[in-house]
Amino acid sequence: MKNYLLKRLLVAIPSLVIASVIVFTLPRLLPGDAVQLMVEEKAYGKDIDDLRAKLGLDKPIYVQYFSWLGNIARGNLGESLWTKRAVSEELARRLPVTLVLGIISITFAILIAIPIGVLAAVRADTLRDYAARSVAILGLSVPGFWLATLVIILPAMWWGWTPHLSFTEFTQDPVRHVVQFLLPGAILGIASAAAIMRLTRAMLLEVLRQDYVRTAWAKGLDERFVVFKHSLKNAIIPVVTILGIQLAQIFSGTVIIESIFGLPGMGRFLFDAILQRDYPVIQGINLLVVSVIVCMNLLVDMLYAVLDPRIRYS
Repeated sequence: MKNYLLKRLLVAIPSLVIASVIVFTLPRLLPGDAVQLMVEEKAYGKDIDDLRAKLGLDKPIYVQYFSWLGNIARGNLGESLWTKRAVSEELARRLPVTLVLGIISITFAILIAIPIGVLAAVRADTLRDYAARSVAILGLSVPGFWLATLVIILPAMWWGWTPHLSFTEFTQDPVRHVVQFLLPGAILGIASAAAIMRLTRAMLLEVLRQDYVRTAWAKGLDERFVVFKHSLKNAIIPVVTILGIQLAQIFSGTVIIESIFGLPGMGRFLFDAILQRDYPVIQGINLLVVSVIVCMNLLVDMLYAVLDPRIRYS
């Protein structure tokens, strides 16, 4: 187990290095000049050159990269060009909002997808199976931002009701604080639930056709015992693996969902930072998200090894 974990850690290091290069380079490819936006096009010439030199943007890009990497190694994510606050301070204030939204989304996806996937596999090629597969395809096809917009607009048109779009702190009203995440969390988790459901069904169908499962049926064991005791544990292993991919999808979806529902999380902050060409914020958020996804994939791999002993000893 230790050797397996060490191998996974060694694989994660190059991934983080490559991700850091991409995170640093892509924001600078955006059209527009951050310095020009900061001075609102009222300053030019020497003023702009002085400000660019102060921010270190006048140096070659590779020098900027290694300087930024050195600051990251010391725990310094830089200072926002727009808010003038430390990026780490901004992220510490907004990260809990995004984490709560992500946890609710993935929890919703798992609680909905796995039972429906099991039911669709056990009742394969029946009306229930066709209905579940159709809903899953619909969930994969419908964009989350479009569904979120409809959830806000249609109830307002039909019943004069709209979801609560102003953020409520936990200290103000704990119940409302949690409730305000349920609707955006469910919408954000629909696509992940559809993908997990389809994979659960496919994997369980494959396991149910194995010889040892047919032997269990031949012994006259109860259906629930055969499905949950003998089959589901082996079928769920690939589902656990795909959770890492779904986490990345959920984090990317928070950018639009938080903006629509007025949640002051990292996704909404990233959207605003892109509009303002705030390089330190864009880099800090993307690097944090990449690090979280790499760590979560490492945890998923460890869980994969726990569920399948062959991985530990290979």
